[in-house]
Amino acid sequence: MAHDDDITIDDLSGRRAVVTGASDGIGLGIATRLAGAGAEVVMPVRNPSKGQAAVAKIREQHPHAKLVLEELDLSSLASVAALGQKLCAEGAPIHVLVNNAGVMTPPDRQTSNDGFELQFGTNHLGHFALTAQLLPLLRAGRARVTSQTSVAARSGAINWNDLSWEHSYDGMAAYRQSKIATGLFGLELSRRSMAAGWGITSNISHPGVAPTSLLAARPEVGRASDTVGVRLIRWFSARGLIVGTVDSAQLPAVLAATSAQARDGAFYGPQWPGHLGGPPGEQKLWKPLRDNDNAARLWTVSEELTGVTFP
Repeated sequence: MAHDDDITIDDLSGRRAVVTGASDGIGLGIATRLAGAGAEVVMPVRNPSKGQAAVAKIREQHPHAKLVLEELDLSSLASVAALGQKLCAEGAPIHVLVNNAGVMTPPDRQTSNDGFELQFGTNHLGHFALTAQLLPLLRAGRARVTSQTSVAARSGAINWNDLSWEHSYDGMAAYRQSKIATGLFGLELSRRSMAAGWGITSNISHPGVAPTSLLAARPEVGRASDTVGVRLIRWFSARGLIVGTVDSAQLPAVLAATSAQARDGAFYGPQWPGHLGGPPGEQKLWKPLRDNDNAARLWTVSEELTGVTFP
């Protein structure tokens, strides 16, 4: 079975894109595709040496790629604010923002620099604050914002009574919450931009399942070795069965972020049965992502928690 159902990207020359989590995995793939289409790609990364290695990898494929490496720790609201202030001071409009970076299932509860449960603080609140900080540049570029959720968001809920999981921590339940929040934010951003006339469009995507580093050994989140899950995913992926590859998994976000046919407020993912792999396309929202009241409530809570407001 053919695995990498590729897509054609329009010429992005003269356009500026920001891709979080671009130092490896799906984010590196997204950045590579956008750079190859002519965009100037800003790569905010937590680890500068990994960022430099990613720049070198992109330039192996696209020697003339326009790449800008910036430092960003999404688990630190101060770091988010610093990047926002730097880019806004430079003043270059942003045409594409892909909120892609993420951390997944630390075995034990960890917290962000600001005291939030790490996954909620990084995957959702960090991206929420970053988008708000960059809003003047996004408006100037009439940008498309694509926020990356996960198949984990098919089920689960926002733990409103304990958003930071201080009681009865469950790593996967907390991850589900963070990715439901990411999806709800992307959809609410579309509605609020339309209502307020911000001039930006916002949609959401998910990569399906692929053998990326998210589930691999990650000593920094307390995972000393690969999970059984990631070993199974690698086995299926190598045989073109059920799940995607790292190359195919980047395509829903690329399609959502760049295609003139990709719709504001829509959801994009792999199209094989179960949406775990295959070519990218539009799909129906999962049940946890359909609750507009939850999305509005989350927006208000996120502004309170981050201290960052949209106009």
